[in-house]
Amino acid sequence: MAETMEAVVCHGPGDYRVEESPMPVMEDASMVLRTAACGICASDIKCYDGAGHFWGSETRRPYVITPVVPGHEFSGYVESLDPAVAEQHGFQEGDLVVVEQIVPCWQCRHCTRGNYWMCQVNYIFGFKGGICDGGMATHVRVPRNAIVHKVPAGLTAEQAAYVESLGCALHAVERGEIEVGDTVVVAGMGNIGLCMLQAARLYSPGKLIGIDLHPRRRALATEFGADVVLDPTDPGALETVLDLTDGYGCDVYIEATGHPSGVTQGLDMIRKLGTFVEFSVFGEDVLADWTIIGDRKEINIHGAHLSPYTYPLAMDLLLQEKVTVDPLISHTFPISAFPDAIEAAHNNAEGMKVMIVPE
Repeated sequence: MAETMEAVVCHGPGDYRVEESPMPVMEDASMVLRTAACGICASDIKCYDGAGHFWGSETRRPYVITPVVPGHEFSGYVESLDPAVAEQHGFQEGDLVVVEQIVPCWQCRHCTRGNYWMCQVNYIFGFKGGICDGGMATHVRVPRNAIVHKVPAGLTAEQAAYVESLGCALHAVERGEIEVGDTVVVAGMGNIGLCMLQAARLYSPGKLIGIDLHPRRRALATEFGADVVLDPTDPGALETVLDLTDGYGCDVYIEATGHPSGVTQGLDMIRKLGTFVEFSVFGEDVLADWTIIGDRKEINIHGAHLSPYTYPLAMDLLLQEKVTVDPLISHTFPISAFPDAIEAAHNNAEGMKVMIVPE
């Protein structure tokens, strides 16, 4: 096997280079994958742009350890694996697999209680160099603690790479605790927001509302099942939601815009005793009137982090065509064209998925 591989390597905010990087080895790993496809996530873009959530501040420790190969939304073909892992899980060389983005420690309080996605150690592919480099490379080393799923026949490598995003959407919608007949607002019709919209439709809401700035995204929201689509800059957007709900407001509001205005708008749109799901990673601090949460409305605030226990369901929904992601993949680039890929992801007003496909 070659000693080096082509990879995108992050050295700091805005400093991402296509380099020859050491080839992953099997030492203390369950397998090494040949990368099939890797998505560029909105959080990858915010990390690239230097958001404090990733790079730290006076009050926050850095989230990223550099140098690191980015990319946590990836699928790959098993190139080599530990025989014990093969025997225990039934993996074989050549299998297409998808790996959950978090690598749990399996020893902290959260992991031992089954809440592995909230692992206190919190190693995530593509952010911790030397520990779990990500999928923007020809090969990926999969640590023994990682969670790996075999991709069923019938799904493409690109669909498999999308499972992470879809899984996040499914978890966020689960956190909304939607009941039949509810009025549900999903704010932010990017690729994960559009997956949330499709997932929310499976709960039989009374009204499903999509909100986004961009006309193309609003058109896709209608195509994917929204009963109503709104432009958040429209002065009548709030009044429309109130009119649809006899003045009460929506039952569930899922925030996926990544912009502070998505939070404040949601606090106005949601009814008393409603459920607000916060999903986004923000590039800046959010200033909101918390009095609304307690004194005025007694809102249930639910965070949504990652995609626990959702990968099998996500793949099953794709196979059954109850959810579709193919129209959401807008561009694919080889590793060598990463500068073009990140530019496309930055300038993608349609909010669709940009992927790195090594081959």
